[in-house]
Amino acid sequence: MSQASVRRKPDDQPALLDTELERLPAELRWREWMGRVEAVIFAASEPVPREVLARLVGRNCNLDLVIDGIRAEVAGRPYELVSVAGGWQHRTRKVFGGAINAAFGTPAGLGDKKTVAVGGACPDVHCLFPADHAW
Repeated sequence: MSQASVRRKPDDQPALLDTELERLPAELRWREWMGRVEAVIFAASEPVPREVLARLVGRNCNLDLVIDGIRAEVAGRPYELVSVAGGWQHRTRKVFGGAINAAFGTPAGLGDKKTVAVGGACPDVHCLFPADHAW
């Protein structure tokens, strides 16, 4: 999040998130909203509901267009942004299952470590991460 996104109260406590960002030009405001939404989705261990994402952007921000913008930006990446279980989540593309297998030495990262699924409900995703994976 940019420094412009957080205002400080006199007692140096963080203020509520400035969602409107009216002091920023439209393009920078848009980029900030996209960054916030993507950062929250990336950091979450479960799908992030629309209601949560709506708290990050201004009243006049079209959240569907923000999601579309993020999806377009990650189009060539080994992961994608998918709608699942009533929310949004980053998921590894199925085509990279072999690389994940090679990295962990067992299918989808199963091994001696305790694992957590990152793609359970989506048939196009075959990826597990160690429970202590740094998100």
